[in-house]
Amino acid sequence: MRLNEVQYTNALPVDGYGPGFFRIGGEAREAPLAILPAGPANWAGFEETAPFVEAREEIDVLLVGTGAEMAHAPASFREALEAAGIGVEVMASPQACRTFNVLLGEGRRVAVALLPV
Repeated sequence: MRLNEVQYTNALPVDGYGPGFFRIGGEAREAPLAILPAGPANWAGFEETAPFVEAREEIDVLLVGTGAEMAHAPASFREALEAAGIGVEVMASPQACRTFNVLLGEGRRVAVALLPV
């Protein structure tokens, strides 16, 4: 079996998470937070779509972590992103972190928005 080192863009993988924080590139960051191709950024929650719409040329899908349990994203949030050509996949935050890391490692055009666990 051949092992290759994963090369990431500026969007770093999620190293870990806990109550109210996510560790990105070894640095703990308070949630909610977004990880875009340009790197991690604060996120105001479902009311804020602008960072993702502005990065629409760099991302195909936005993974949305809704906290410890899966919950529905508001229709207005999903509709605004889909109108910009961005697919939206909603799941619990732990699953969103793992899925983001896998897709990022595959070189996919992905971003993630995370609510705290």
